[in-house]
Amino acid sequence: MANVFGILTAIVLAISAFVAYKNKAAYETEITNTANRKTELNKSNARLKLAKENLATTTAKRNEVDSENLKLAEDEIAQKKTNGELDAQKSEKTAKVAANKEKLDDIREKTSKLGEINELAGKMKKTNAELEELAQSIAATEAKLANLNGQNVQTEKEVADLKGTLETMSMNQSLPTLSTRIRSIYPTWGFVTLSSGNASGVVTNSTLNVVRDGSTIAKLMVTAVETSTASASIIPDSVAKDVTLMVGDRVVPGQKDKAASN
Repeated sequence: MANVFGILTAIVLAISAFVAYKNKAAYETEITNTANRKTELNKSNARLKLAKENLATTTAKRNEVDSENLKLAEDEIAQKKTNGELDAQKSEKTAKVAANKEKLDDIREKTSKLGEINELAGKMKKTNAELEELAQSIAATEAKLANLNGQNVQTEKEVADLKGTLETMSMNQSLPTLSTRIRSIYPTWGFVTLSSGNASGVVTNSTLNVVRDGSTIAKLMVTAVETSTASASIIPDSVAKDVTLMVGDRVVPGQKDKAASN
């Protein structure tokens, strides 16, 4: 009977030890899962902070672009006013030339009727002097008008170029003239840095193409921009098959994905 009791006691102890081992393993697993969830939470908070910063930067850039557009509109109104004044001056000078020509024709008609040669010679000399002075005045006026027209054409071209640049930036697109390189790669975090910034035409939230041997091998989304550098996220599933991004790969502007932008 004592042997039976000893066997039962051993069995109970064995079962208790097994249950305790299972409970300990479950407890350790739960601790590990909790730590993993905390790590994921910290990563999510970091991504949320970066997104908020990008939103603030984009809002500031949009306000800056709106201010530039307002200034351009004011400059355009002022330029049109100047052009109107130039046209008025040109019309006035043209009318004056026509009036002087009419006077000259009248003088010629009158001098043709003079009988005395000496008197005619004196009047002709005076008339020639007046004609010479008038011709010089007309030439100076035409030169001034030509110079003003040239300045006007150049100013309109500069205004048009600046307006096109600001419109491109306001649509979150980098400038078409941009050509830069990948400066560093962080594959674990899924982003790269570029060797150019907003001074070269990189715009936040714009889409860029990574080009190698004339082909696009990946796409980037610009997340932060400074004067001479920028960082961009690698767009998921955009990297070509069996391709690894390398430092020095060329980066050019791309078209924003309409589906992503919506």
